[in-house]
Amino acid sequence: MSKLLNIPAATTLRRPAELVARGLVSAEDRPALEAVAQRYAVAVTDAVADLIDPSDPADPIARQYLPSAAELRVDAVERADPIGDTAHAPVEGIVHRHADRVLLKLVTVCAVYCRFCFRRETVGPGKAATLSGEAYRAALDYIRADPQIWEVILTGGDPLMLSPRRLAEAMADLAAIPHVKIIRIHSRVPVAEPSRISRDLVGALKVAGATVWMALHANHPRELSEAARAACARIIDAGIPMVSQSVLLRGVNDDALTLAALMRGFVECRIKPYYLHHGDLAPGTAHLRTPLAEGQALMRQLRGRVSGLCQPDYVLDIPGGYGKAPVGPNYLMLSDDPAADSRYRVTDYCGDVHLYPPRAAADD
Repeated sequence: MSKLLNIPAATTLRRPAELVARGLVSAEDRPALEAVAQRYAVAVTDAVADLIDPSDPADPIARQYLPSAAELRVDAVERADPIGDTAHAPVEGIVHRHADRVLLKLVTVCAVYCRFCFRRETVGPGKAATLSGEAYRAALDYIRADPQIWEVILTGGDPLMLSPRRLAEAMADLAAIPHVKIIRIHSRVPVAEPSRISRDLVGALKVAGATVWMALHANHPRELSEAARAACARIIDAGIPMVSQSVLLRGVNDDALTLAALMRGFVECRIKPYYLHHGDLAPGTAHLRTPLAEGQALMRQLRGRVSGLCQPDYVLDIPGGYGKAPVGPNYLMLSDDPAADSRYRVTDYCGDVHLYPPRAAADD
């Protein structure tokens, strides 16, 4: 099993005692954090630990990666499978929610474990690290049998935890399926362990027969460190385009200045902002979720503040497995004023409202 995985360095912090020794959490908090660590996986790489400011009790990097006693409080609306993966899993490792694409979960391990992860009940130590050979072959057979499947999205877990050899084999197996034209990889690794984006790993991503994309998950501009930017450049320079996905998180990026800096940072790295996810109803994550109305207000501010290149789609994964829905602000509505002649009311980025189409010049 270990030969299939690109296991993080031994210095990855996995226990509260190690976080205390590194000065990232206080010794007084350790008993509560031990209880958290018994339920949810903990892993903080050196690259992430170096981004944390231990003197700041509200550090936005720490809020994403360091365990908190708040995770032990579970709201009644939270659920173990918040986006309904299980309801759309025809075979092990596959989630088939939309006709033209599937998720393929090759691994259940990550370089780091986010404190808001929607799959936190199914990833980490104690779970099977990779699909068994039999399950992997069954997943490929499922994809081969459905000619509507145009895109395969590698997720997990983090697919870049696979060794370059195993990753190359999986990429080749998928690219050999005639109707699979796109392979998309979702990963935290360029941020969490940028040194792992080696020449061998990048080479494993390049495959004949399919177009490869990568989606980078980052939530705060400080995560786009010099090393992370260099890792992304190695991927992009190899001809693999990148998009971003972020989660709107309380105390991390829930203000317009931080969100704008993050999106601009992506574009500076040649990464197109793609999704800004509303926080999922994963157990023990209420302290990190924001109200939908706050997210919509932030998107309005972003629209007027930064380039169109920097605009992600604000989306909500509807609980129960019903897919993503755009939940950004609405700028267009039919006027209810009889004098407006069924024209539309359009709100501009300053909040001013205009009728469309405008009246003819002769009417002014």
